[in-house]
Amino acid sequence: MPNIMDQEAIVHFPILIGDIGGTNARFAILVDAFAQPKEFPILATADFGSIEEAIQVCVLDKTSVQPRAAIFAIAGPVDGDEIQLTNCPWVVRPKQMMKDFFLDDVIVLNDFEAQALAAASLDEQHRHGIGGGAIEANTSRVVLGPGTGLGVAGLVYSNHNWIPVPGEGGHIDLGPRTDRDFAIFPHLEAIGGRISAEQILCGSGMVNLYRAICKADEVKPAYSAPHEITGAGLDGSDPLAAETLSLFATFLGRVAGDLALVFMARGGVFLSGGIAQKIIPVLEKPEFRAAFEDKAPHEEMMRSIPTCVITHPLAALFGLASFARTPVRFGVATEGRRWRA
Repeated sequence: MPNIMDQEAIVHFPILIGDIGGTNARFAILVDAFAQPKEFPILATADFGSIEEAIQVCVLDKTSVQPRAAIFAIAGPVDGDEIQLTNCPWVVRPKQMMKDFFLDDVIVLNDFEAQALAAASLDEQHRHGIGGGAIEANTSRVVLGPGTGLGVAGLVYSNHNWIPVPGEGGHIDLGPRTDRDFAIFPHLEAIGGRISAEQILCGSGMVNLYRAICKADEVKPAYSAPHEITGAGLDGSDPLAAETLSLFATFLGRVAGDLALVFMARGGVFLSGGIAQKIIPVLEKPEFRAAFEDKAPHEEMMRSIPTCVITHPLAALFGLASFARTPVRFGVATEGRRWRA
């Protein structure tokens, strides 16, 4: 029989789950613990003035199911009763949302917590392995996602629970090592005089890196958007775009290796998001794993740590659904992030 703590953790169905980023939002309804989430079309946050409008128009107006609770993963810090997203003008107001949508319970988590929750449960079908190593059961993991920014979260296993550890790991310093790095880094756009990992390892960071390479070689940039650089780099039509992807993979490997050491991630490093999925052919080349493993004096240990790309199209929603079904399986701290009627 569940104890009092287990009862406190329970979230009552049906549950609205949402992954809300700076550019897109994804919603689904989980009718019960055994049903697959009922997914709704991905929407652009810029098309709606508020999250409430988006939920009403794109979710509630499209179904007869009335959610009793909601669990959201948002791209931004969860602080107080009015939660501002980092790269989106939407403001999440749980108390107001409970009144508007007749909800009894609202939980708001960080978006990479949801990615970490997914990493605890994803099967081989939704993981594309890069390099060697095998996942050790019930050991720490890391999720790393270059997207609008660079998201990072840890996942620690303790007392039969998976505990997601969100943070701002994307803002750690990233410095030059090779002669080519030293030629390029002076041309990178810095913030406050420093180059953080996110200054390179995200969509805008890829553009930053490409422009720096062009300046180092005194060549006029031909592209201004990440998808243009990715396309030209993958098909080999532009050598500087191809070098951009190669260095992007190298720097991603360095940062992923650093984080693997921080968390002793014998359970693996999981790369999430659309950019990682699109550049799998680049990540499969030697540069990514070589940079990942190049952590003297720990090269042998690093070779044993697996890396993979999460290929699930809605990984954050998958993570939220896993948490909603069995919240007692996860050590998710909800104090200050859960509102109840």
